[in-house]
Amino acid sequence: MAEKPKRQIKAGRNLPAAIATGAALLIPGVFGIFWFQPLLIAIWIVVLCLGVWEVARALEHHTAETTQPLRIPKAPLYLGAAAMPVAAYWGRVEALTLGLMITGVAIMVGAVLWRVTDPGRSIVASLFVACWVPYLISFALLLIQIPQGEWRLVVVVLLVVSNDTFGYIAGVLFGKHPMAPKVSPKKSWEGFAGSLIGAMLVGVLASWLIFDEPLHIGAALAVAVVIAATAGDFSESMVKRELGVKDMSQALPGHGGVMDRLDSLVFAMPTAYFVIVALTQDTAGLPLGL
Repeated sequence: MAEKPKRQIKAGRNLPAAIATGAALLIPGVFGIFWFQPLLIAIWIVVLCLGVWEVARALEHHTAETTQPLRIPKAPLYLGAAAMPVAAYWGRVEALTLGLMITGVAIMVGAVLWRVTDPGRSIVASLFVACWVPYLISFALLLIQIPQGEWRLVVVVLLVVSNDTFGYIAGVLFGKHPMAPKVSPKKSWEGFAGSLIGAMLVGVLASWLIFDEPLHIGAALAVAVVIAATAGDFSESMVKRELGVKDMSQALPGHGGVMDRLDSLVFAMPTAYFVIVALTQDTAGLPLGL
């Protein structure tokens, strides 16, 4: 008796695993934002360490078969991934920048202690990882420190989600003109327009219903976040294309790698922080009387 053909899964990912992983991160994340922020910092440190590991491993793997493979001492990067979010939360932007500088010094010292054969390439690659992953994404912890910071962080995340969701819907329905076909063939200008419209709607509603501020602030923030998130998507796509990998890792079941999920946040978090500070606070850091 002939066997029945196995049913093929059409989705590109394991949906139950993706939902379970998302819930496992979202629930404690929301609890940490509003009620116990040390938990949020702990989650952020774990996520950033995983991101550092993914990018450093991908860079090393890409050069593994060359005559002079790249070696990246990871201990200084893990130190930076742990220190920068803590510095951002307790010491604000100045402490975060100091954390990056100390991480850079630790990277150079590590290259000497581990006797890296090609220290120049190793240090440059390590500094790239330190800036791209823990430094830029740690701006999320700076958002919490400004007035109504918990909701500011939630709204920025919602804007990033809106960028992906509305961009995908508009791209599927109307997409005909690729933005950068050699980098990300599926992203279209029509999808980008959908991202802008959807995110602006979310931003305006947030300014009206949550923050009681002029609507143009939410609209401006949405435009800035969409541009930054799109740049983050393209940046990771270029890195993965250069390294010849589809996913950075399989650290998150159903989602791929940590950086595959955080790529939109890399530029969006610092962009959102500076836009919000510029539009809602005076030079003393106090809310503007708008």
